[in-house]
Amino acid sequence: MKKELIAIQGIEGSFHHQVAREYFGDKVEVSMCENFKQLAEQVAKQEVEKAVMAIENSTAGTILPNYAYLDEYGLEIIGEHYIPVSLNLMSLESESLESITEVYSHPIALLQCKTFFKQYPHIKLIEDNDTADVAKRIAEKGLKNTAAIASKTAAEIFNLQVLAENIHSQKTNTTRFLIISKKGEKANQPDKASLKIVLKHEQGSLLKALNILNIYGIDMSKIQSLPIVDEPWKYSFFIDVTFKEVSSFFKAIEDLKKVSEEHKILGIYKNQNHEARK
Repeated sequence: MKKELIAIQGIEGSFHHQVAREYFGDKVEVSMCENFKQLAEQVAKQEVEKAVMAIENSTAGTILPNYAYLDEYGLEIIGEHYIPVSLNLMSLESESLESITEVYSHPIALLQCKTFFKQYPHIKLIEDNDTADVAKRIAEKGLKNTAAIASKTAAEIFNLQVLAENIHSQKTNTTRFLIISKKGEKANQPDKASLKIVLKHEQGSLLKALNILNIYGIDMSKIQSLPIVDEPWKYSFFIDVTFKEVSSFFKAIEDLKKVSEEHKILGIYKNQNHEARK
């Protein structure tokens, strides 16, 4: 049986790859993309069946361009997956914390680990493009006195030793990833949806939209505005909602049409948030 090919941003050992393995299984085959635009294009052209796309982080916030890619390429959200972002220090087996003089990683990863390195003033922190790519380079080139900050998945794939675990300062750092597809698929007992709404240019239109959700017992878990290109002071609203009955959601959508110029359901899927925080 042919395996599904899943697009990820980054290389094997990245956090996207970790999500792909957790969601689709350890033996998942991945198409590695340099950026999110390339990822969206692969899904849109159906060069891959599905993809993993980061959308927001509890510390760094929302990745706004990814909402635009979902809309522009007509992609559908079919699931979500949350992971706690665990940053780990790794190197060749021959190294120790005392022998390491340089640590490379993505700027955000380095920023999140600055407190840890205060106890090791001899170590120089150097910015790089990707967490897993540094781990791969250390392994392939046998770089001595050098370490990477990356996921445990990267250490496993590139056979590096973990010198220190969970070295990030913010211990509740979590990233939400979307599972996306071009063809879509029906979720079993869905209880979450993502919408794009462009409201009519009328006073109180946003309040009316939120009131409609409230009337039908729809809980809004997120709202994000994004400027509409070439239309100054006009915005698209990307909204995540949860519900008990999908029929109530569709009734709310019918009423939302009355207060919006444009509306689009980006996906109806299973809410994974509560499972991630047990």
